[in-house]
Amino acid sequence: MTRLLLIVALLFPALAMAGTLQPLAADGIAALLKPPAHGERIIALWALDCAYCEPNLEALAKLQRAHPRDIELVIVTTDSIGRRQAIEARLQRMKMDGYPNRAYAEATTERLNFLLDPSWGGETPRVLVIRADGSRLGISGELAPAQLRKIR
Repeated sequence: MTRLLLIVALLFPALAMAGTLQPLAADGIAALLKPPAHGERIIALWALDCAYCEPNLEALAKLQRAHPRDIELVIVTTDSIGRRQAIEARLQRMKMDGYPNRAYAEATTERLNFLLDPSWGGETPRVLVIRADGSRLGISGELAPAQLRKIR
């Protein structure tokens, strides 16, 4: 019993962070873009006012669930962390609140956009795929089946 409590106590902080909206500032982008040890990290960029973002997030979550060992899904809203309540409510409604979630924490959104992907103009939805070999793929707009195949 003591061992079980110790395991739960050690895992609790990690589990608590998994679905908690965290701020994303310029100093956190390098770690986010670092290639994973294996597989792929998918960074799904979205906004509260984006019409195609919700279907994209659902498709990416389905892809991640089909390949849980190979795909890490991180969700980043380009909306300000100051809109936390609205962001968290939307994530919860979409059932996306269990994934690592970030929200912009700087007033200069263009700078964060550029640091994430210099070839990105800031439109949403945007998907960045970072592979273990260091290669990257960026896709803007609604994901078509052919684009989903390129991701995986």
